[in-house]
Amino acid sequence: MAAEHHLDLHRQLYNHVRWDYTNSPDDDKPSEYTQNKKLTQWKRQWPVFAELHSKAAQATVARFHDNLSNLRKKKERGHNVGWLKRQSPAEYRSVTYNQSGFDLDNKRGRDGYAYVRFSKIGWVKIRYHREIPEHATIKEVTLKKEVTDEWFVSFSLKTSEEHVPEKPALDSLDATNSVGIDLGILNYIHTSDGKTVEWLTLETEYERLRREQRKLSRKEHSSQNYEKQRRKVAKVKRKIRRKVLDYQHKLTTWLVTEYDAVFVEDLNVAGMLQGDGNARNKQDAAWRQFITLLEYKGDLYGTHVVKVPARGTTKECACCGVETAKPIWVREHSCPACGFETDRDANASMNVLQRGFSELGLGWPESTPVETVTAVDAAGFQRVTARHVVETGSPAP
Repeated sequence: MAAEHHLDLHRQLYNHVRWDYTNSPDDDKPSEYTQNKKLTQWKRQWPVFAELHSKAAQATVARFHDNLSNLRKKKERGHNVGWLKRQSPAEYRSVTYNQSGFDLDNKRGRDGYAYVRFSKIGWVKIRYHREIPEHATIKEVTLKKEVTDEWFVSFSLKTSEEHVPEKPALDSLDATNSVGIDLGILNYIHTSDGKTVEWLTLETEYERLRREQRKLSRKEHSSQNYEKQRRKVAKVKRKIRRKVLDYQHKLTTWLVTEYDAVFVEDLNVAGMLQGDGNARNKQDAAWRQFITLLEYKGDLYGTHVVKVPARGTTKECACCGVETAKPIWVREHSCPACGFETDRDANASMNVLQRGFSELGLGWPESTPVETVTAVDAAGFQRVTARHVVETGSPAP
């Protein structure tokens, strides 16, 4: 298959870019620009690289330097990082065509299908899930092979500025059209206006995953039966990822269409996963992915989305600001200074709301959720079920 062949060529180019960088003197490491200029020489020296489209080859060089930049940033933040490894066929799974070298024909296929032409590869028939908006321009196309051995094509679009919705004026924001979100443990999220959204139930999927993994452990490694079972395991994992992503798409769409401003904790997800507790549920939550989607949807729907410091939102009293230590099993907030009592996560979400207004440089509004919050001994908060989110949320864009 031509796509498989070109994917492996790009993997070899990536590894060569890494080799060239690694073997250069420490005081003269080549830049992305320098290695792009070397592509012509490499194509003459190794004709196999001449089979690659120039823009796609440059995107592969850019991928190495992007990975290198991300590694440096982690090191600057104090992480203990290693070095970029050689990519094996199982690890290198996508090719990107940037600006040129591709063409989309959505007229030739029947309903639900289209064709994409990749230079040096040819025409590829795809299931066409959504029409490209008329006001959008395709900037790049990525061809990816999943661990399930299925192929996907994704488009990166640029939207003209006149079609980008304008966000509400800052002076129009108040506690009635803004919300603070606490990403919780007992509930997926807790909002400052008293709503709780339940977790998505995935026990059936995880039970099937455990069953398929047990079968995989009994197969001889690298045998045909092993590969067949590996794909089954990969498909179960993919189903879990897709259900979580679909849920997050619909939940974030609901939030940005319900409020003019959404404030969310800027969590240290990696640090949280290293701590004690139910790490699997934390990974199911995919909080970093949730925050990224929320920011993207904010721009798409014209809603302010602001990340605020997460440190101390649980300990600090939303009413008077006094900090009180709370072990994880303490689910109620009871301030010893002012006597304010409410649910632990409700208190955190109100602190997020207050910090959000501070991040925007706005004064705290006269009407606050603290004045009308549901007490811990009341009938309960308005609970939003996972099913309700899935049914009311719009389709994932």
